[in-house]
Amino acid sequence: MASLHITKVAVGCPDIDALARRLSGRAIGGETYVTTRYRPTRHAELIGGSLFWIVKHQLIARSTVLRFEEDERGHCLIRLEDPLVQVRVRPKRAHQGWRYLPGADAPADLGGETDDLASLPTGMVRELASLYLI
Repeated sequence: MASLHITKVAVGCPDIDALARRLSGRAIGGETYVTTRYRPTRHAELIGGSLFWIVKHQLIARSTVLRFEEDERGHCLIRLEDPLVQVRVRPKRAHQGWRYLPGADAPADLGGETDDLASLPTGMVRELASLYLI
């Protein structure tokens, strides 16, 4: 995994399914995007990294950052790989805008060969994580 990532709150999304629906509604050719007012200062380091999504004060999923573009209004488009990748749920306080996340601090993907949590229903994983059991 890359050495630098960013985190962003999924405003208005109560769960990962709502976030996935939102992003897939913008998807074209295996890519989706989010719009932000300003390009991150360290944008070159973020390409190949991930945007980690915060829902209900927890990191729940990530999207791989493909590139940065500018729209007709001068805002930054962060082009992301579609679909979302679920990660091991981890507490993270909400914030405005984005925050950088060093690669060493990024949660692991859910569903690796050694990850038995991937076989559990998403709701159960979320509940266990909210109780800080996983």
